[in-house]
Amino acid sequence: MINKPDIAVIGDGGWGTTLAILLSHKGYKVAIWGAFGDYVARVNRTRINKRFLPGIKIPKAIEITHDLGAALKNKGLIVLAAPSQYLRSVLKKIKRLGYPRQAIFVSVTKGIEIGSGKTMAQLIHEELGRVKFVALSGPTIAHEVAVGVPTVAVAASGDGAAAVRAQDIFMSERFRVYTNRDVMGVELGGSLKNIIAIACGISDGLGFGTNTKAAILSRGLAEISRLGVAMGAHAHTFSGISGLGDLVTTCFSSYSRNRFVGVEIGKGKTLKQVQARMQMVAEGVPTAKSAYALSRKYKVDMPITREIYFVLYKNKSPLQAFKDLMGRKKKEE
Repeated sequence: MINKPDIAVIGDGGWGTTLAILLSHKGYKVAIWGAFGDYVARVNRTRINKRFLPGIKIPKAIEITHDLGAALKNKGLIVLAAPSQYLRSVLKKIKRLGYPRQAIFVSVTKGIEIGSGKTMAQLIHEELGRVKFVALSGPTIAHEVAVGVPTVAVAASGDGAAAVRAQDIFMSERFRVYTNRDVMGVELGGSLKNIIAIACGISDGLGFGTNTKAAILSRGLAEISRLGVAMGAHAHTFSGISGLGDLVTTCFSSYSRNRFVGVEIGKGKTLKQVQARMQMVAEGVPTAKSAYALSRKYKVDMPITREIYFVLYKNKSPLQAFKDLMGRKKKEE
């Protein structure tokens, strides 16, 4: 029986809330921190995160707080579940407030920071220094995990002991966790697949079929792997749980926010119109901008990512984007 650390979940979105519930059911003392005091008070009162995880009761044993310092106090494991473009500001607050020096930081955020092109691991080490770090990623739809659907994930860390520790803490009868040392590959797989999911959604919105989605998914995986290898990841990581597994789930699931964005754009809505209707963040939108910049920096051909970037940020017609993808110069696979 391992010693049970007290745990803080930083971010009260659907995935952060789901993991807090999972850990609470395993007997861990858990606190969830939310950025907006009024909403935190409402969730505390109703014990349901109606905006991000509707219909799922939050156990009374879980503390829900707007006080970041209180959430961090005496915690042995800190789960970072804030959206990627806000994580740096949250990390700066954590650094200022202080945290237990032996704590393990587990990032469950899937994204790449706009401007810097940094992964979440790079951000965390840049802001907090040489902390123990694990990236937890995989095909993990929050609502499915919350209701006990069998799910697998990967705990990746350059520190093998930290990865095993996270594996022990998160693993349950319905949530199986593998370990991996390729942090870059695991993080990039979890981040870049959201762009491909937007492309698959656009395909659905335009009324295309399974053939088209299969083509997007397989060629999307190829360009994700090309960029990953150029950035130091291992190619085989992208055929695993956090690569192909996560990609398939996000491209086909009705719960996928990124696929939803694509569907609506394929039907003729603008990105601004789609985002105005959404409460939750679709990480593929900012990641498309970051990934396009990285593809140019590393001189990696990423045609699907490029077209999604132009659709989202340059008002390119989705149909024209598909025509341009299909009309590219012929080549070997």
